[in-house]
Amino acid sequence: MKVLTVIPGNGQGMSMVFSRRQVDKIEELGATVRRFFVASRTSLIGLLRDSFRLRAEISTFKPDIIHVHYGTMTAWLVTHSTNYPVVITFHGSDLNPGPGNQLRVLIGHVLSHLAARRAKGIICVSQELFGRLRFGQNRAVVVPMGVDVDCFQPVSPCEARKALGWTHQDPVLLFNAGLHSTVKRLDLAEAAYWQAKRRIPNLRFEVLCGNVKPEDVPLYTNAADALIVTSDYEGSPTIVKEAMACGLPVVSVAVGDVVERLLEVDPSRIVARDPHALGHAVADVISLGRRSNGPVIASRDLAESVISKRVLKFLEACARCAGED
Repeated sequence: MKVLTVIPGNGQGMSMVFSRRQVDKIEELGATVRRFFVASRTSLIGLLRDSFRLRAEISTFKPDIIHVHYGTMTAWLVTHSTNYPVVITFHGSDLNPGPGNQLRVLIGHVLSHLAARRAKGIICVSQELFGRLRFGQNRAVVVPMGVDVDCFQPVSPCEARKALGWTHQDPVLLFNAGLHSTVKRLDLAEAAYWQAKRRIPNLRFEVLCGNVKPEDVPLYTNAADALIVTSDYEGSPTIVKEAMACGLPVVSVAVGDVVERLLEVDPSRIVARDPHALGHAVADVISLGRRSNGPVIASRDLAESVISKRVLKFLEACARCAGED
């Protein structure tokens, strides 16, 4: 099975790191994989250059299937550059509403839907995203992104705090702002923190930004006492699954697939999008003073080895179907 994987970005840092990890696992499962990174999605010259590079890569590699991670211009570029069968994984903002320039958001969504019409198969990382598809639902499956349970696993909170230079006494509420703090609703998380702080005066608020090294994230999820998620929109938030794998309790609004992910996780809370309710839940969870049963559930259902087998099976099925056409 020869898979050409197309990912936006330069393949460095936190950019699409969850997709890159999945590709590594698919390769470990026996597929012959090549990675192609779309460097530019806004420059016409850059897109033309990437289109020529992509066509040359396809001509040389002759893949059985092309797997595109992310919709918008990336998926449109691939589906309109070749007649080879293409599978698209939609991750969230490529179909979800978003902030900022609404014309740009609309154009991105239109490109996603146009690409979906030409795709041989579609993977949505949550049922919510599946519901946003206008074309191709009969060719689509729902498969969440996996988590690296070898990297994200429980370790001593004291050791993790020592590595980060944190004190051992003060409880810590963790928030992942990523590169889009507006969508993640940092303002709501901060308001909830101040509510929780009324009951836990020494509570600290730690914000993860997009410049945190991937290898350092497990330290934060093991050192903190709870994770708060307040996003307006998500696909399948990776930080929730990483927190689960490390036993970090999660307090979240109902967004993306978080309700499904936390269904069996204890302690965890799904609450209203309200700072008082969120703050109260954070204080309750932290006051329990214990880790969650998330590691067992994450290893069983969300390990990258488990998820990658499902993805590879779907890619193989789409390649066979294309060969029969």
